[in-house]
Amino acid sequence: MDETADLLMRVEGMTCDGCAEAVRRTVRRLDPEATVAVDRAQGRVAIRTRAQSLAIADALTKAGYTATAMTG
Repeated sequence: MDETADLLMRVEGMTCDGCAEAVRRTVRRLDPEATVAVDRAQGRVAIRTRAQSLAIADALTKAGYTATAMTG
């Protein structure tokens, strides 16, 4: 956890604002300093973090969402 990275992830299964908050909490468990912007309508989450994308995707999957890294 040395450098901050900007990640864009597709997260499926967010159906309400409670889901969006659960996604934020899940990411912040891995990196309490993370900035998390959820676009529930588009199913996208923009994250500025020091955590690795695979660790975040795994944590979100365990929380009940389908998460995949996006490029571009």
